[in-house]
Amino acid sequence: MSSGVAGREPCQKIVDAYYSGGQRSGGYKGCSAYGDFRELLEKQRDVDAVVVCTTDNLHAAVSAAAMRKGKHVFCQKPLTHTVWEARRIAEIAGQTGVATQIAVANQASEDTRLLCEWIWAGAIGPVREVMNWSSRPFWPQAIEKPAGADPVPQGLDWDLWLGPAAERPFHHAYLPFVWRGWADFGCGALGDMGSYSFDTIFRVLKLDAPVSVEASSTERYSDSYPLASIVRYDFPARGEMPPVRFTWYDGGLKPPRPEELEDSRPFAGEREDGDEGMLFVGDHGKILCDFNGGHPKLIPQAKMTSFQPPPKTLPRSPGNEREWLDACKGGKTKPGGNFEFSGKVTETLLLGNVATRLGQKLVWDRAGMKVTNLETAQAYVRPERRRGWEL
Repeated sequence: MSSGVAGREPCQKIVDAYYSGGQRSGGYKGCSAYGDFRELLEKQRDVDAVVVCTTDNLHAAVSAAAMRKGKHVFCQKPLTHTVWEARRIAEIAGQTGVATQIAVANQASEDTRLLCEWIWAGAIGPVREVMNWSSRPFWPQAIEKPAGADPVPQGLDWDLWLGPAAERPFHHAYLPFVWRGWADFGCGALGDMGSYSFDTIFRVLKLDAPVSVEASSTERYSDSYPLASIVRYDFPARGEMPPVRFTWYDGGLKPPRPEELEDSRPFAGEREDGDEGMLFVGDHGKILCDFNGGHPKLIPQAKMTSFQPPPKTLPRSPGNEREWLDACKGGKTKPGGNFEFSGKVTETLLLGNVATRLGQKLVWDRAGMKVTNLETAQAYVRPERRRGWEL
């Protein structure tokens, strides 16, 4: 993919142009292009690793098929489309032992490690609240399912594109890219951006699973996500860390501006627009960051100026992609964004979408993978899949 160009033939040309330029004349034979990932996995026996960049609803199916063929997998975020898929993909990754990694670069960043070291050393005391806000969505949401049908574009396998989703007529309202706002294909603003920030928050606060999730939003629609939402997760105590409340805001909504932040500074770390950010609230102070934890700073500035950072104790990363490539080539260090860890994060992330779509508080039992107070929620935790798309 380059400059927004996608599709088999355009991407094939990009790959061929890149690799042919680095080979002696006649040394590069060109890459193959397939319309169906299953055909590729069956015919290209020499493939070592797979990068999954499909719509959200196909992430699990493609990743599972590749792992079962013994291929290493790098998957775009969100890892999966549903809570149940996240659990299954983590299980399959553990069973097959291949190298896996999610495309969440901030898990490998210096800033994530600094946040861990600062908060674990007590820089702001026990953290009891964290807030995270996004300016997404940038695509259509809060719309009704379109009536009628459009002709299927040449070269598009509509049945394959639907994947495990229920059959429906093709309509240009679903693609390209605008699929993210549709509940059967994408995961909305929370799935698009929360994959980044939730990863940081899970690592910094050593989270496992919430005990409850609830959401409020603009008007709800049966087939698409709302224009804006607020999702609140409550987590239990973890070791010496106290219970914590994590609140997500999207659609331009934000938490109140902290009193400690100077009027001259944007309410979003180092970003100038101030539309996105993350705030950790401890008993003895607050840390303001960019959306996914970048540029962490104690507020007000006077506290940051006098702050003596603790020693750097965590191993540093060579980079998100490099972690995975090294593991693919036999390295013994497991990538930080492996599917077992990312599956746990994704389960929590996507519970927020379930709460948003239902408009009710959910009490969560992770061990049983069940919403204990609302039986109808299970159809959203584990939606029905079309025949042939079982995991």
